[in-house]
Amino acid sequence: MSTAEPRTDTRDGVDLGRLAELDVAVLNGVGPKKAKSLAKAEIHNLLDLITHYPRKYLDRTKEARIVELLEGEEASVLVTVNSSSSRRIRGGKVMVTSTVSDDSGSLRLTFFNQAWRERQLSPGRQAVIFGKIEMFRGQRQMTNPVVDLVGDKTGRIIPVYPQSEKTGLNSWDLAEWVAETLRRTLPPSGRGLIDPLPDYLLDEHDFITREAAFKGIHQPESLAEVGEARRRLVFDELFRLQLALVLRKRAIERTETGVAHTIDGPLLTGFTDRLPFELTMAQRRVIDEIMADLARPIPMHRLLQGDVGAGKTLVAVAAMLAAVDGGHQAALMAPTEVLAEQHHAGIRRLLDGLTVTDETSLFHDRPLRVELLSNRVTAAERKRILSQLLTGEVDIAIGTHALIQENVMFSSLGVVVIDEQHRFGVEQRAALRDRSYEDASPDVMVMTATPIPRTAAMTVYGDLDVSVLDELPPGRSPIVTRWVAAPGNLDQPAGALDMIADLESMWNDVRQQLDEGRQVYVVCPLIDESEKLDAASAESIFDRLSAVELADRRLGLLHGRLTPAEKDQTMDLFRSGHLDVLVATTVIEVGVDVPNATVMIILDAGRFGIAQLHQLRGRVGRGSHQSVCWLVGETTTEDGEARLRAVVDSTDGFELAEVDLDLRGEGTIMGERQKGRNDLKLASLRRDRSVVVQARRAAIDVVDADPSLDAHRGLAAELQLFLDQGDAEFLLKS
Repeated sequence: MSTAEPRTDTRDGVDLGRLAELDVAVLNGVGPKKAKSLAKAEIHNLLDLITHYPRKYLDRTKEARIVELLEGEEASVLVTVNSSSSRRIRGGKVMVTSTVSDDSGSLRLTFFNQAWRERQLSPGRQAVIFGKIEMFRGQRQMTNPVVDLVGDKTGRIIPVYPQSEKTGLNSWDLAEWVAETLRRTLPPSGRGLIDPLPDYLLDEHDFITREAAFKGIHQPESLAEVGEARRRLVFDELFRLQLALVLRKRAIERTETGVAHTIDGPLLTGFTDRLPFELTMAQRRVIDEIMADLARPIPMHRLLQGDVGAGKTLVAVAAMLAAVDGGHQAALMAPTEVLAEQHHAGIRRLLDGLTVTDETSLFHDRPLRVELLSNRVTAAERKRILSQLLTGEVDIAIGTHALIQENVMFSSLGVVVIDEQHRFGVEQRAALRDRSYEDASPDVMVMTATPIPRTAAMTVYGDLDVSVLDELPPGRSPIVTRWVAAPGNLDQPAGALDMIADLESMWNDVRQQLDEGRQVYVVCPLIDESEKLDAASAESIFDRLSAVELADRRLGLLHGRLTPAEKDQTMDLFRSGHLDVLVATTVIEVGVDVPNATVMIILDAGRFGIAQLHQLRGRVGRGSHQSVCWLVGETTTEDGEARLRAVVDSTDGFELAEVDLDLRGEGTIMGERQKGRNDLKLASLRRDRSVVVQARRAAIDVVDADPSLDAHRGLAAELQLFLDQGDAEFLLKS
């Protein structure tokens, strides 16, 4: 045994940082070859090892016996390997056959094209086998079952660790190394683990100690013990994330100076008074929340969530007008050129006719100026806009990341709106602050039309206050959604007449809507044909519909390869009613508002995620006419079918976001955070929704009582260990 032992600190215990300093090579049996295998599994030190948790457990008190296994059922059984052999079959493939047994009988295992199984399943080895039972010549067998090698385990509960041929690791090796680590760390042999969680939190949530948690997750005496261990370790993971976010939020509030805006100025009042409709109660509530932020001399950092069509743009305009009312400027940053151009056109229309005070003018006012700054602007226009941003003559600038380039300077930037989850963290915030000659930091609002489950928003946007637009404007008709399980390329497949009947009924409905003067979107995932993806392309579908289904109608084509002028012309023709049908890629996902469009057809719908389908559907139903969304396409997976059925069943974006989280997992929300030591190894935003709320509340309590964590040195040390600066910054990006 190695003499390297974890050191202790002033509290006479071992912290996780010390375990992270100890290489796995200090363990018995971990030589260069094993260390290399462990590294493939991203296990480099003892902390990596003890946070490499079992993926399941075998309860030997309730384990199945071979003699009890019934044909057709799936089962997990602990067996001993009796023999293994391999032979070549047709096509040059290899078939491995193994015979395994327990004290009740034997089982035959067959593996196709997995030659390494013969080496893995050598006689005498113990394994947990999971698969479907088949009968072959009177004998039970499994084909290509899941195999976990567990070694000669005699305990009641056997942990089964993740293992693969790629790493060459076995579950029993991992269990032995974990056991050695715990034996040398925990009493009576070791010094024990420091528990950084305050005693009052342990008592409040009835948590076991961290020592008991690591012992219980790796070496449980019962499955109930596993549950208690997991409950504590999940809280630890989520608590660290929330602690980092709350610390950052409080630090910003404490150290950054904001602009105290005028929130009842004439511009904002004039804008809302002349709207041809009433704001919804949700819009009024959210505007009040934003104005309360803007009135304070602390920079606003707010997330505005709103379902499709809930009126987020009006709220954003209200925030920007508050800045202009006080003599400041505003900026709206979009993730793409297309969206920036659409925002520019839409906001200019909304604000047309409004004026701002200008003492240099003969009439002491001038028209409010809204300018577009993107990479597509000509050099001459760019030079003019940059000059007028600097002098304060431009009131609202709309653009892409071009807004935060070094040569862009504002006279006094007061409010920034970031649209569609554009990543916007501390670096961009500093860049925007540097774009203004004012010392104060601008108020920032992140705006997203993709509803995010509450607990996920608390994790991803943990430094932001959250406002939710959960009400649609009056007069909006509900959208009916139907699914046609026909191929997205619209060609008739053999033996699928029932599908084609549904497809024909769709086209009948489309033609009826067109006859009534309505308009139609047809969305395709690709611009042109691709050999790699069997998906409908916008150009081929345009040609097909022009010649077949909609031959007598006026069709337009819109995709990202068109020039801005071509796109504008096509959209203007569609918006004005001079086109009946718009065939497009997903460039129309956001920002397009044509109240007369009542039909949305999404081809190859199975290739889109729930959020994108919901976004696309939101392009119709924007007027008083009944609207319908047709999802066209086959799906070959259960998850794919579940996605489409969810969109058919619900038009509530927040409900769909919860379904999406359940189906696809937090990876779709957490993005690049799925890298590094800060990963959620046990915690899940799906399973552990309630724990996110508990962790958030606990983090706020700790930070508000101890902003610098002077009294919680152990927590501070763990934050540095698990969440380095880059990780923390990513958590703040949207």
